[in-house]
Amino acid sequence: MLTDLDLEALWRYRSTYSKPADFDSFWDATLAEARSFALDVEAVPVDTPLRTLDVHDVSFAGFGGDRIRAWLRTPRGASGLPAVVQYHGYGGNRGSAVENLTWASAGFAHLQVEVRDQRGGTGFMTRGIADPATYFYRRVYVDAVRAVEAVRALGSADVAVIGNSQGGGVALAVAGLVPDLAAVHAQAPFLCDFRRALNVCGRPPFTELTTYLAENRRADVFPALSYFDGVGFAGRAMAPAWFSIGLMDDIVPPSTVFGAYHAYAGPKEISVWQHSAHEAGGSDDLDIALDAFRSRLFQEKP
Repeated sequence: MLTDLDLEALWRYRSTYSKPADFDSFWDATLAEARSFALDVEAVPVDTPLRTLDVHDVSFAGFGGDRIRAWLRTPRGASGLPAVVQYHGYGGNRGSAVENLTWASAGFAHLQVEVRDQRGGTGFMTRGIADPATYFYRRVYVDAVRAVEAVRALGSADVAVIGNSQGGGVALAVAGLVPDLAAVHAQAPFLCDFRRALNVCGRPPFTELTTYLAENRRADVFPALSYFDGVGFAGRAMAPAWFSIGLMDDIVPPSTVFGAYHAYAGPKEISVWQHSAHEAGGSDDLDIALDAFRSRLFQEKP
């Protein structure tokens, strides 16, 4: 069943999000601080049974100089390829070296980034929420931008970003912070349109925030969250973007995705899956992204 507005109402919906006056300067200063640390990219070859792909264990300096890890998978012996940087869902991790082989098998350099501290954990939505300077996702978004810088340092000039759920929200943030991305794919992106989400969503992770507000009745989380809302980043993003959402998604309300989609400043498309939940289009979304990215980054016809 529908978990939010019907499709006609979603096309009319516009977020009430308001960007803080110092949004741009906050992120300019944040990224300048991060870049005061040398990127210090390391890529160590990994011995795997894969015969057609090379795998490297990559690390680089993220927020505060902390080491962030990622897998880099490439077609065997290839270099200088267009890259796809992927961010994972809430509480996930980068998996094993021999998982998630599609993008490298399709001819891309594929950097699969691990979000700091999230291996199976929860509670990140409220960590440091009292101040945007201390909020957990300030670190996550910086790490994600530095991942793009890392894959470029390893030889990929053209870079696209992708993700599902939290990963989609992080990809949108990167699209708003890195002005020259080649493409974006955000599948059921989380971390968008917080005010709307807290009013209509009864499932984690958004309920971490509503629980916090119920327990801290005088707290106001929205001043901090306004610096991390995907709607705000969407208004700065210019790379061609492909969104997707399932109308039966009870984890990421469809209206929050449409809030970001309608605000997105660059060329955009959205796939709406009427009978899908948080998986959105699943492998069909992957097919769309593969065709779009090969056309965009390799100048091939889909």
